[in-house]
Amino acid sequence: MAKLGARGQDEKVNDSTQHHPWSRYVAVGDSFTEGIGDPEPSSPGGYRGWADRVAEELSRGAEDFKYANLAIRGRLLGQILGEQLEPALELKPDLISISAGGNDLIRPGADPDALAERLDAAVGRMTAAGATVLLFNGPDIRDTPVLGLVRGRVAIYNENLRTIASRHDAIVADMWSMRQLRDSRMWAGDRLHFSTLGHHTIAIMALHALNVPNSLVPDLPKPLPPQKWQTARAEDLVWAKDFFVPWVLRRMRHQSSGDGITPKRPTPGPMFSRMPGDGQVPGDGQAPRDGTGR
Repeated sequence: MAKLGARGQDEKVNDSTQHHPWSRYVAVGDSFTEGIGDPEPSSPGGYRGWADRVAEELSRGAEDFKYANLAIRGRLLGQILGEQLEPALELKPDLISISAGGNDLIRPGADPDALAERLDAAVGRMTAAGATVLLFNGPDIRDTPVLGLVRGRVAIYNENLRTIASRHDAIVADMWSMRQLRDSRMWAGDRLHFSTLGHHTIAIMALHALNVPNSLVPDLPKPLPPQKWQTARAEDLVWAKDFFVPWVLRRMRHQSSGDGITPKRPTPGPMFSRMPGDGQVPGDGQAPRDGTGR
């Protein structure tokens, strides 16, 4: 299948009827793809996320379009490939998105080159099955407390992803270049997952990468006022107590936030488009606070 070229992020789209070649989209991955940080009681599993938003847009004007989401929070790359790859291929998708490796990279001793080798083989299987593959690289976590320490690993992994995409004619959804993700309102309260605003912004980027016109409107919040360093440090301490320490304890106990969780959309089904402005982002651009662990 011929791949579609990337669309410029600043291009305005007025056509509400989408034109693309896909009829069956399957998303695999971890909490990012599951939609953690973007709570929505009416959505399966209680979360919406960027993948649901992309599927909603792809369904516009597309007869018999179906969508499945096999992602589960907390999953490592090996678990994603071992638990989700075969079921995904059995669903016969013509579009697969995969975001995997982030949970591995934040662990001590993670090897981004070794992770990329495993992902390379998996992407090869996906494209050999006839699917267009959408790969997500990691965001620039330079200003994120604690996680910023693994920024170098993320950068190396991202470069490997570009090589993988080139080798298998996959498409890269480039989060690293999204400077707007440095705004704290793009992140949920745990600083590990994206907020509703973050998921919405990433969905727009992913649709542009797929060269799909869409009805999503960027929400650009006003700049935050300067913050005193004492206030910032106090917030860091609260974050460490409420989120980081529990996360470390789960790692030590070999527990995962995904234990006992099943995929929210295990089989392909119709995706009903929402009207533009229908609950897509908070009106003031303020991200909701979510305490779900990665």
